Amino acid sequence: MSGLHIAIIGAGSTYTPELIDGFIGRKDEIPVELISLMDIDREKLRITGEMTIRMLNHAGMKTRVKTVFTYEEAVKGADFVLGQIRVGKLPARVLDERIPLKYGLIGQETTGIGGLMKALRTIPVMGEIAECIERVNPNTWFINFSNPSGIIAEYLLNYTSVKMMGLCNVPINMKREVLAELPDSGKGVYIEYIGLNHLSWVTGVWRANAIWGADAAGIGREDFLPLLLERGNSLISLSNVTGSDFDETLLRAINAVPSPYLQYYYMRRKQLEHLLQEKQTRGEVCIDIERELIALYQDASIVEKPAVLDQRGGHLYSEAAVALVSAIANDTHEVHTVDVKNNGALPFMDNNDVVEIDCEISSEGASPLPIENFTNDHIIDLMRTVKSFERHAVKAGVTGDYREVVKALLIHPLMGDFDSAKKCFDELLEAHKEYLPQFEV
Repeated sequence: MSGLHIAIIGAGSTYTPELIDGFIGRKDEIPVELISLMDIDREKLRITGEMTIRMLNHAGMKTRVKTVFTYEEAVKGADFVLGQIRVGKLPARVLDERIPLKYGLIGQETTGIGGLMKALRTIPVMGEIAECIERVNPNTWFINFSNPSGIIAEYLLNYTSVKMMGLCNVPINMKREVLAELPDSGKGVYIEYIGLNHLSWVTGVWRANAIWGADAAGIGREDFLPLLLERGNSLISLSNVTGSDFDETLLRAINAVPSPYLQYYYMRRKQLEHLLQEKQTRGEVCIDIERELIALYQDASIVEKPAVLDQRGGHLYSEAAVALVSAIANDTHEVHTVDVKNNGALPFMDNNDVVEIDCEISSEGASPLPIENFTNDHIIDLMRTVKSFERHAVKAGVTGDYREVVKALLIHPLMGDFDSAKKCFDELLEAHKEYLPQFEV
C-alpha cells in the first residue's frame, strides 16, 4: 500500500492530537504520506498544526503536513476525509445545554432538544462538505465523528452520494469495559451490540464457539449477559456523561446493558436535577479543558498527546477512527461498529434507516452483520421512536420547515410538553440564528 493522504476537516479542534496519536500508533500498518489539516479558525489551526508536526517528528515519521483553509484544498487527492466540526464552537454548545434548563428540559449536545439544535446547525455545513467531495473527489471515504454523529450520517447517506460512515467512541468503550469484566478478559467472547448513535445496548455476550449469526438456540454458548445485568453497568462510564448506576430491576426488564447515554431516557428527572445543580455545563467545563490544552499545544517541549486530553471526552476515539481507516485501506474484513444504512440487517428497521451496528469492513465499505430473531420489544420500540425523531430532524435541517421541528420535538421521549418545547426551541432558534440560514431567522 502506498502512502495515504489523510484530510482532517475541523483540524483546529483540540481533538486533533488524539487522531495524530492514533496514526503514530499504526504507522507501520498504514503509512501516511500527507496530512491536510483544514479549519476556518486560522489561529487554532496554526497551533494544532505545529503540535501535529512535533508529534510526527518525535515519532520518526516523515509524513508531510499542510494547513489549508478551504474544503477544496483539503479534499483534493485525499484517500480519507475525517470530519470533526463543531458549528458555533463550544459557546454554541453551552447555549444548547443552558437554555433548555430554563424550560425544565435536559440540555445535552447530542440528544433531545440540544442534539436537535446541533444537528440543525451542522447539516447545512455538512451539505457544503458533501457537495465539495462529490465534485472534487467522489472516490474518497468520508468518516465523520461530528456530533450528533447518527443524525449526520442519516442526512449524508440519504441526501447525498458521498461514501461515508459515521463513527463514535461509545461502542469501543462499551465493548472494552464489558470484556474487562469477564473471565480471562473476555477472550473468545462475542458481544452483540445494537442501536442508534447514543441510543445503544449490549444485548448479548457469549463465549464464542460459533461464527457471526449463530443459531438462536445458542447451543454450546457460555452466556455472560446475566452476570453483567447482576452487576449493573457501573462498569461502563464516559467522562462527559455523569450519572448513577442502572437499577438491576431496570436491567432485568430490558434484558440488555445500556450505553451511558440511556441515563437521559431512563433517569430523566435525576439527570435534569443534576444538570440544574451543576455550576457549569459540560460545555463550560470543556472550554476550561480546551484553554489548558491550547496552552500545552503551544509549548514547544510537548511532543506527545498530553494526558489531560483524555478529560475532553473522546477516550479511544482515535483508536476507533484509525483502526477503521486501516480496515478500509488494507481490506481486512474486520468487524467494526459504525453508523451505516440498515440494509436489512435489523428486520424491524427500514433499509434506509441509519443504525449503529457491527459491520464487516473492507475496501468496498461496510456490510452490516444481520441480527436475526431479535425479539427485544423495548429496544425495538425505542429505536423506532427515536429514528422517527431523527428523520424529522434531518428534514428540518435540510428544508428549514418549522413544522418538521415541531413533529420532531413531539416525538422525542425527552420532550413531553409542547409549550415548553416550542418556547425553548424559539429561544434557541434566535440564539443560533447566524448558523441557521435554512430557517431565514
